[in-house]
Amino acid sequence: MTSDRTAGIAARTASAEVDLAAFRRNVRRLHDHVGDVSIMVVVKADGYGHGMINCAAAARAAGAAWVGTATPTEALALRASGDRGRLLCWLYGPDEDLEPVVAADIDLTVHSPEQLASVVAAAAAIKTTARVQLKVDTGLSRNGSPMRDWPDLCAEAADAERAGAVAVTGIWSHFAAADEPGHPSVARQQQAFAEALTVSQQAGLTPEVRHLANSAGAITLPEARYDLVRLGIGCYGIEPVPGQAVAAGLELEPVMTLRAQLVNVKPLAAGEGVSYGHTWIADHDTVVGLVPLGYGDGIPVHASNRAEVQVGGRRAPIRGRVCMDQFVVDLGPDAEDQIGDEVIIFSGADRGPTAQDWAQACDTIGYEIVTRIGARVPRRIVADHDHDPQAGNR
Repeated sequence: MTSDRTAGIAARTASAEVDLAAFRRNVRRLHDHVGDVSIMVVVKADGYGHGMINCAAAARAAGAAWVGTATPTEALALRASGDRGRLLCWLYGPDEDLEPVVAADIDLTVHSPEQLASVVAAAAAIKTTARVQLKVDTGLSRNGSPMRDWPDLCAEAADAERAGAVAVTGIWSHFAAADEPGHPSVARQQQAFAEALTVSQQAGLTPEVRHLANSAGAITLPEARYDLVRLGIGCYGIEPVPGQAVAAGLELEPVMTLRAQLVNVKPLAAGEGVSYGHTWIADHDTVVGLVPLGYGDGIPVHASNRAEVQVGGRRAPIRGRVCMDQFVVDLGPDAEDQIGDEVIIFSGADRGPTAQDWAQACDTIGYEIVTRIGARVPRRIVADHDHDPQAGNR
């Protein structure tokens, strides 16, 4: 089974294999870990590169009461796919048409009086009540109402709610450094959020859900779980911080395997250079293989001469610069690999390097490694059967 993505590579040549059963198990394990708290599974950016529609359906099957997207367009695509559950989006511009979003019963995040007015206007135009969630900036300094403006926003939202224009369904914020245990901002943000909730109560707001914790916060900060936690990267089997989930007794399984075939194999003599600029020159005779993926597909240029793949059960380093469509690996002087043999770019620890291994090699984070895999790489659903009798029954 393949997704409906626009792909420019034949699936046998290269593909990103997505194990939805592993995804569901990760969601269940995280849900069991946070206890009697609702969960939102975030599927923005095409499900962190794994396929938004399939991941949202798998999240629902695993017990997610809420699904989160960044943009209204993503949320509308989920509605078009048949998703009818609670759905939140939070990032949109001042000129977007919000009427279809309100009509689709999607919760819209509001962080300013101007946004609230836009939502109220959209609700009036289609003669309905809009579902909104207010976001307060507790210290990330990104989206969200500044604390100084928060009382006025709460008062205006309460007025709109009394008028029947909106239903304020949630109040939320986002940690800046929950993935850095002990970071002083964590305690400051928790205090700021508590103060923001007090202000909202004084304004007469009684939301369905209050949420602050992302994956890292959900794993390590029980006091920050409130009514709902937003689970993102952990659902895809990548720890927010290497070792964090393991330390908490959580087993998370990588969901994506990026693999390809060798499309060329050739001997390379000592002294010969590889790829643009000859940033690597062989110091001994060896054999190199060509992998048909490049930065046009999301392979980081920073992986040049740094990251490794797995071929024939062994690690093979990238040699030379990553190109738009391809990169070269060193198979070793005694290699007997053939054109068509499988290359695992990243997967689980037992099948080759992990996305986290690649992140460390490229001085980035695991989120970026999986999310940047491009649209021309086909997604293939594999192993879509649960096999974990210890998984929760949520």
